[in-house]
Amino acid sequence: LGFYDDYMKVTQQNARGTQSHVKLWIQFALALFIGIYLWTLPETRTLITDVMVPFVKFPVLAGAAPAGLALTVLTIMGSSNAVNFTDGLDGLAIGCTLIVAAVFLVFTYIAGNSKFAEYLQVPYVNGAGELTVFCAAMIGAGLGFLWFNCHPAQVFMGDTGSLALGGVLGIIAVLIHQPLVLLIAGGVFVAETVSVMLQTVWFKYTRYRTGT
Repeated sequence: LGFYDDYMKVTQQNARGTQSHVKLWIQFALALFIGIYLWTLPETRTLITDVMVPFVKFPVLAGAAPAGLALTVLTIMGSSNAVNFTDGLDGLAIGCTLIVAAVFLVFTYIAGNSKFAEYLQVPYVNGAGELTVFCAAMIGAGLGFLWFNCHPAQVFMGDTGSLALGGVLGIIAVLIHQPLVLLIAGGVFVAETVSVMLQTVWFKYTRYRTGT
């Protein structure tokens, strides 16, 4: 999706690319597919049906598949778009991504270790330790990219990188049963998203009031 958006910008020679509502519908379909897929598998069903909140030892909702699916879709879509919004200044998006990936490096290891998970009273997820390797690979690749993306940038991420990296972070948060941790670890992404939303609402309001 990100590559197609960048391709449209390059071939059409404009900054609009793919229409926003088209991107949102495609993201929604992909995120919903992931949520339903995890829900249908017996091994991962509780990742959707039980809703966890940071600093709370037990699920705040159990057997709540609709709420879990909605949270999964919002996590993946929100994370993907938040990283996309943040991408603009040299090294900003990948720098923040590295921070979140480092946090998830620790969380995935703890979630995949039954003894640590029990001791720290976080959800144990069988096989989550495999994601530790993936997070480490993200950090290594991100550091390599940051070398050429820091000021003055020689390489740019574009939607090809930002939408994918944001989606990956959202999926990892879901797979370790901690989707809301992303709000804390990715605080810069959250602030950027809220800023974009406030600006958009204000622009539409002033256009409605003044016509400009």
